[in-house]
Amino acid sequence: MKGCIKNSELIINPDGSVFHLHLKPKDIADTIILVGDPARVSILASYLNSIEIEKSNREFKSVTGIYNSKRISIISTGIGTDNIDIVINELDALANIDFKTRIPKEDIKSLNIIRIGTSGAIQEDIPVDSFVVSTKSIGFDGMLNFYRERDSISDLAFEEAFMKATNWRTNLAHPYVVDASEKLISLFDDKNIIKGITISANGFYGPQGRVLRLPLIDSSLNKKIELFRYKGLKVTNYEMESSAIAGLSALLGHQAITICAIIANRITGESNTNYQNSIKSLIEYTLKKISTL
Repeated sequence: MKGCIKNSELIINPDGSVFHLHLKPKDIADTIILVGDPARVSILASYLNSIEIEKSNREFKSVTGIYNSKRISIISTGIGTDNIDIVINELDALANIDFKTRIPKEDIKSLNIIRIGTSGAIQEDIPVDSFVVSTKSIGFDGMLNFYRERDSISDLAFEEAFMKATNWRTNLAHPYVVDASEKLISLFDDKNIIKGITISANGFYGPQGRVLRLPLIDSSLNKKIELFRYKGLKVTNYEMESSAIAGLSALLGHQAITICAIIANRITGESNTNYQNSIKSLIEYTLKKISTL
């Protein structure tokens, strides 16, 4: 059959669910909240008026239900952009590929994808327990570089300026820079929310400039990032997923954004390990916002 996706490329489980997420097309809502920690899915689910679906496989835990008459799905991704590559591609397959014929649908559905997470600030003036919405994300992981059209949705001038300012080493993955959805940026346009540029690092220690026993290839990288400015913009925070969410969603025609609670400031050295109240406030704020979509 022309255009049919091979079994080895789109793996469908015997029960008709997609390979990793173990979800069927009818299981997902058009608005999806992504979290890293599977335990956080249960916290979010406690706010739902009713629950339709609960499924779990590995680090991918999913719940679909109703919040204030709005059908939403909540899915944990685990840590890292490699997991995001799985989650976004499988969500798109669920929404836009006919699982019976294995052919992409003619009418492509655009999902609303919102990541709620935690993050570390790299500017002194961003306080712990504040919220940062990632209007632009920088991927240190190189994942998006495997996709042919990555340049079409990337801010290439920003990439060039960033690499020049940081003396980016050629043995590191080429960073990519992607904007969040304008529609969702507008949704979170609030005086109490900091708009920022977020780095998605491909690790928690060395790639974010932390030193335990291993020395870094460039010990001054974080300082160069802190001082970097481009058209009045500055990098605000580190986390580990937003760039892949923004990049893959943009390539596939979905609306995506990341909003994080700041639980540490890398410049001042301040941190809040008891950040559950901040996450609870962020969850409540986000649910109220997306219920209007």
